[in-house]
Amino acid sequence: MTDVPSRRFPGTPCWASLMAHRVDRALEFYGALFDWEFVPGPRQLGPYRIAVRDGRRVAGIGEGDAEPHRPVAWTTMLASDGADAAAELVRECGGTVGIGPLNAGEEGRLALAVDPSGAVFGIWQGGRLPGAEATGEPGTVAWSELLTRDSALVAKFYQAVFGLAVQAPEDGGADRLVLAAGGQQVAGVRGLGRDLPRERGAHWMTYFAVADTDAATARAADLGARVLEPPRDSRHGRLAAVADPEGATFALVTATAPRAAQD
Repeated sequence: MTDVPSRRFPGTPCWASLMAHRVDRALEFYGALFDWEFVPGPRQLGPYRIAVRDGRRVAGIGEGDAEPHRPVAWTTMLASDGADAAAELVRECGGTVGIGPLNAGEEGRLALAVDPSGAVFGIWQGGRLPGAEATGEPGTVAWSELLTRDSALVAKFYQAVFGLAVQAPEDGGADRLVLAAGGQQVAGVRGLGRDLPRERGAHWMTYFAVADTDAATARAADLGARVLEPPRDSRHGRLAAVADPEGATFALVTATAPRAAQD
């Protein structure tokens, strides 16, 4: 597995969290797909389970209210040295804080927010859990990308709140930007304009690394997922996009491309 540092630069995606309607079904699906085991999470988060692969904590799954207007989705948590200060900056910069900041036991302090484009994201001030303990290997998060209408406008928000640098990707591409922290590229922003799915709106996409994208996509389908984008080659590796049985979308990418972004 690929070890990650205990401290994350502010704005770095550090954790992926899913709030399912039926947590038991989600645990069964993702456990079978990514070879995850699960341990209890902070009791403050209710029936929350932390996914463990090869002894390292890599993601979390909890249970949320089954409301029609609240679709199931993976939430990208961004690292912060101070969740309260970051939440205040979110408000000052045109975003909304929906939950928190609140303590998650001794693991950390969190808030859930919405950026000016409407995309939900989390703020995580790490305690005993600084973030995922492995990335870029099969069964772990490889990359996070914000899909929105206009990349430049929303990138300025994350720059103001977290101090991220905004860069143009080396390979160019229409309306794409890269967010960097500590001199490292940590996330992508893609402007889709009118092609942004109406049913989802702006949202963060989580890319999970797998050893074989084709096999993982087929396995996901066998487990009840819907294939949104079949496997295809890109300059960053082989990619696919699926929706889990409750509709949460995520991407699969070959583990050799830890910083993949859609072409």
